[in-house]
Amino acid sequence: MDKKYIKKMLSEMDKDLSKHGINRREMMKLAGITGAGMFMGATGLNAAEEEKVVKNNAKGKIVIVGGGLAGMSTAARLTLHLDNPDITVIEPQENSVSYQPGQTLVAGGVWDKDEVIFKRDDFVPDGVKVIKEKAIIFTPQENKIVTDKGTEVTYDYLILAMGLHLDFERIKGLEEAGRAMSAGKNERLLKALGDDGICSIYTAEGAEKTWEQMQKYIEKAKAASPDKKIKFVFTHPSTPVKCGGAPKKIMYLANARLKEAGARENAELTFYPNGGAMFGVPEYHDAITEQFKREGFKWHYRHNLVEVDTEKKIAVFDAKWQEKGPWDPVMKNYEVIPKHEKVRVPYDFLHITPPQLAPREIAESDLGSAKGWVPVNKETLQHIRYENVFSLGDVAQVPMGKTGGSARKQYKVVVDNLIAVMNGKKPEAKYAGYTVCPLITDIGTVMLAEFDWTVKPTPLVPLDPTVERWMWWLMKVYALKPMTMYGMLAGRA
Repeated sequence: MDKKYIKKMLSEMDKDLSKHGINRREMMKLAGITGAGMFMGATGLNAAEEEKVVKNNAKGKIVIVGGGLAGMSTAARLTLHLDNPDITVIEPQENSVSYQPGQTLVAGGVWDKDEVIFKRDDFVPDGVKVIKEKAIIFTPQENKIVTDKGTEVTYDYLILAMGLHLDFERIKGLEEAGRAMSAGKNERLLKALGDDGICSIYTAEGAEKTWEQMQKYIEKAKAASPDKKIKFVFTHPSTPVKCGGAPKKIMYLANARLKEAGARENAELTFYPNGGAMFGVPEYHDAITEQFKREGFKWHYRHNLVEVDTEKKIAVFDAKWQEKGPWDPVMKNYEVIPKHEKVRVPYDFLHITPPQLAPREIAESDLGSAKGWVPVNKETLQHIRYENVFSLGDVAQVPMGKTGGSARKQYKVVVDNLIAVMNGKKPEAKYAGYTVCPLITDIGTVMLAEFDWTVKPTPLVPLDPTVERWMWWLMKVYALKPMTMYGMLAGRA
């Protein structure tokens, strides 16, 4: 636990709370003791999780591929629960544990990039071996992995937590960007995006560049006029994505900064999602559409970004809809004819949420599904074909599971079930699909969208989850990062 950091965080939180005439104890009481204890995780006072750790004498060589939040948290928890653990993490990226949820705050000018960058080697649990190479060949029939350096690694039990890839190369005009990773070195991506209004928050460097571009086009909006507005365009692709709320968060933050600069009336903000709703949970969809109306946003459903003409500053979308066809006398109904066309949209500022996919190494192995993701039982997180393999985090093929909030629930299930399998028992721990999206709606307010596979709001605190609240902003800015870095990555929060 970095006590100096925690002390600084709590001091900053107290300053913000005092502006509202409330202290930290009162805020925790208002939020509810359960919720506050969870979100303060490992701050206050070593009370993120009151549990008695019982050591287990199960034996076996465990290999974890992926040393990000999901993988390293799992390694940490295994060291707590096994009395003689044999754990190896395969992870080539130096900054693999960087705090990705903070990238939206960097892009909105709230944090600096350095505040989200953390080094892998500072969070390796005692006794865990790290192979700083990339796993490229998987032979699960032989319980073997080969790295890009030719190192052969065998295992008794395998945990896949490799994250996903950002598929910018799928977008015509940006092929040179290639595939990127949030925590990797992405000079190629930044070069392809250029310095003329195109940006993406999905890497730390990209988030920093987004803030630079946002300020640039806010200045242009200040010099523009209401009859010739600066066009801010935001996209959401046709693939699963990390944190489905992020494409909207950056739009809300741009809106807030435009209002702050007195330039909002000179800007047009438009959202182009591939889907037909703002959110998969109806209550949150309704809340977001009302927020969009309130803020004067425009939006067009079923538009997928397929091309960018960087010279003419045109974003090209594949727009889809359905039309009523001829009468079907057999089905006693009208046919439904799918239609689509290319729509060209001029932009000044373009935020791209890139298509996202599983790493090629998984997709091309026997461990991957037809779509590339790791096919697991969605509750036990055990591989559907290999009983000694588990998966969690972004690479796992589970519904609505690509957020840090999902990983926080998943890694405990994986540890419990792996230890059960190591002891010759059936996995009984179950992941219920819980996740949380702190949806930033302004500088100072957040709507805390919590939900699970019931597709209903599942708030842990007895407050209306569709209401934007300043205390959730304080939680997002001050509490979630220490909970993650010093609670979850210690295997406890």
